Amino acid sequence: MKAVILAGGFGTRLSEETIDKPKPMVTVGGRPMLWHIMKILDTHGIKEFVIALGYRSDYIKRYFLDFYAVNNDITVDLGTGTTTIHDGNQPDWKVHLVDTGLHTQTGGRLRRLRRWVEDDTFLFTYGDGVADIDIGALVRFHRDHGKLATVTTVRPPSRFGNLAFAGDQVTTFYEKQELGDSWINGGYFVLEPAAIDYISGDAEAWERRPIENLAHEGQLIGYRHTGFWSCMDTLKERTMLEEMWSGGNAPWCIWDKEADALPLVTAS
Repeated sequence: MKAVILAGGFGTRLSEETIDKPKPMVTVGGRPMLWHIMKILDTHGIKEFVIALGYRSDYIKRYFLDFYAVNNDITVDLGTGTTTIHDGNQPDWKVHLVDTGLHTQTGGRLRRLRRWVEDDTFLFTYGDGVADIDIGALVRFHRDHGKLATVTTVRPPSRFGNLAFAGDQVTTFYEKQELGDSWINGGYFVLEPAAIDYISGDAEAWERRPIENLAHEGQLIGYRHTGFWSCMDTLKERTMLEEMWSGGNAPWCIWDKEADALPLVTAS
């Protein structure tokens, strides 16, 4: 299964960190948020990623172009100008970096990636949210109900989109309205390629008409995740995640943290 990750927005609510980099490249524990999300998915067997780029796409491209050298020992022979990379324990990821436009909305970015995911079910998420979600259970849940789309729902801060249920079927999707006892869009969608047909163009936000229409037609099912989930929308949230990581209490870290050598984010 491939995973599509949105990494093209301006991240204006985290402007202290995103003035020179995309929000998914803001670090927690010395690693970009994007890396954390990819590690979560990798731990559950997803190793092919399609990254939707926009703002500062060059920053993300340079990070991955340099990834192998930066994350391994290297020998530089200054006399000959040759460089030897000494192979280490690095992830066997295939990463497709696709420019989807500077001002394209979330739905438009997904629509531009149609040819990358048109052959099979795929995972689709945002580049700023981490969770201890069981991806395998999520995918099985999606395949069992047979609809076009599954959204992972979480208990929230109230500023995110709210969903109403009838059983497991999502009946209504309310974007950024404050409701009482509610579930919100936590990202980590599982989609059939036909779900992309609900997006009309670049200017369309995935969270508005496409999801609303999927819900209205009974094609959107909610997977309730009751464990840890957090986005990184503000400096306060970034600080919280950093403190959890440095304190050894990062619930989304479901891999062996000590096995990873600390990489530097060298893109600029």
